[in-house]
Amino acid sequence: MADEKDSGSGSIRRRWWDPAVSTVALELAGLGISGLVALVGWPFGWLPDTGFVGIVTGVFAVGPAAELYSGAGPPRRLAAVAALLALVAVRLGVAAALNWAFPALVDPGVGALVGYLFALPAGVAVLAWFLARANVA
Repeated sequence: MADEKDSGSGSIRRRWWDPAVSTVALELAGLGISGLVALVGWPFGWLPDTGFVGIVTGVFAVGPAAELYSGAGPPRRLAAVAALLALVAVRLGVAAALNWAFPALVDPGVGALVGYLFALPAGVAVLAWFLARANVA
């Protein structure tokens, strides 16, 4: 494939942003499933809360990160810590900005959900970048 390169050791590396793009696509699929659940539940007076939507999108979107982590070599711990720190920083930053801009959305937790949706691809991108750097060194 055009986006894969041989690093000289016989292993084929992908671009580091591919997992982040896959994560966004899987998040959209998870949001679509949550939307279908909302459409089915709406006539009966039940709408999913933000925690349910976050769990569904997280379960869908965790695949690329798990695949990267399981296929990586020994320096996985530093990559996982960096990805977790990026996830927390992006989630808190986006949630704080959204809650400041739209105070009415604080109570239902929309800021935290949107922060989580932005943080998942950022965390996967940081994980992929650190794992790619570790494999090169």
